[in-house]
Amino acid sequence: MPVGQLLIEGLAMGACYGLFGLAVVIIYKTSEVINFAAGEMAMFSTYIVFHMLTVYNCPFWLAFLMALVFAAILGVLVQYIFLRPAKNPTLLGLIVITLGVEMLLMGLASWKWGAEGQAFYLPVSYKVTYEPISGFIVSEWAMAVFITAAVIMAFLYFFFKHTKLGTAMRATQQNKHAAKIMGIQTDMIFAFAWAFSSVIGVIAAMLLSAKAILDPQFMMEPFLRAFAAAVLGGLMSVPGVLIGGAIMGLLENFFGYAWPAWKPITAFVVIVLVLCVRPSGLFAKHYIKKV
Repeated sequence: MPVGQLLIEGLAMGACYGLFGLAVVIIYKTSEVINFAAGEMAMFSTYIVFHMLTVYNCPFWLAFLMALVFAAILGVLVQYIFLRPAKNPTLLGLIVITLGVEMLLMGLASWKWGAEGQAFYLPVSYKVTYEPISGFIVSEWAMAVFITAAVIMAFLYFFFKHTKLGTAMRATQQNKHAAKIMGIQTDMIFAFAWAFSSVIGVIAAMLLSAKAILDPQFMMEPFLRAFAAAVLGGLMSVPGVLIGGAIMGLLENFFGYAWPAWKPITAFVVIVLVLCVRPSGLFAKHYIKKV
């Protein structure tokens, strides 16, 4: 396989991991909770698109918009039903709750749609390719990934820098109690963060589904790679997560081509190395608290 094609495919997969890593980071930046149910929330919302397409024969873009709405509602419900009622929760306790939600959603998906794999198609093709530069082969799928990642990043930059809600989310992340004193409704901010995260997650999941078989477990490995991208780039750095995703995609693609046996464990090796050398990630600031 040409090096140029490996590079393009690696960057495209890395963009998917980076987008899904953003779903993890948005919640972490707001509440310092790592949502281990993010993959299954995205998987369940992707099944909604599949159900609308196969059962009701909806046009893809209508099913896509309905899935975004469902994903936002699902995010709010998970935060409202499972996390908000927790009394004096520790971070570990909240993480365990997200693991429980993960198992619940996986079980519901298996009960509703079955455990066998399903073919899920996007209106873009992985096989249709273009070669703008000799050796650099770009598929329609890769182009869709790059455009989607660029649009979402531009939106996030504008949202966090130039909107009151984005400023409120950053203020809540920095100091929840001070934000309450200033009149910010932190409960609403948390709910919005979960909805926002869930929407970005299902977009990334649908892009990833073009290279996978849709089943209740299809987002487990992408979640681990996205989490590795977030750890590599820095859980507090939105641009760092996308850069970390690009690095993860390239490492996985080149290692998978040269040494296929290493491909499944690349994410774990990255997580261990980064946590040992620079726990805050490559692009996040490392703070030392003095007592």
